[in-house]
Amino acid sequence: MKQIQAIIRPEKLDPVKDALVALGINGMTVTAVQGFGQQMGHTEVYRGVKLEARLLSKVMITTVVSDGSVDAVTEAIRASARTGEIGDGKIIVTNVEQSIRIRTGETGDITLTS
Repeated sequence: MKQIQAIIRPEKLDPVKDALVALGINGMTVTAVQGFGQQMGHTEVYRGVKLEARLLSKVMITTVVSDGSVDAVTEAIRASARTGEIGDGKIIVTNVEQSIRIRTGETGDITLTS
C-alpha cells in the first residue's frame, strides 16, 4: 500500500476529486494548508498598501491506495491539477506498513474500500 499526498491549488480540488472518483478512489482526506515553494509567496495591493503574502493557500489531498494503483492515481492527479504555471503543487508517495479498519478490525488492502 502507498499513501499519496497531493498539494494543489484550491481551485483544482474539484477536477482532482472527480478524476480520483472516476478511478474508483472512494476515500480521501482534504485539508486546507498554507506554504510556499518556488513561488516564494506573492505581493498584493490592498487599499493602496502593498502586502507581501509569504504563505500561499493550498489544498492537500491524502489517500491510501494499493501498490498497483499508484501510477494511475498519480497521473490522474497530475493531469487534473496541472496549469503549467509555477505553484501547481507536488505529489508525494510514501509506503504504508499497515492499515486497520477501526470498525471491523480488518487489515490490509481490504481497508482501502468503503
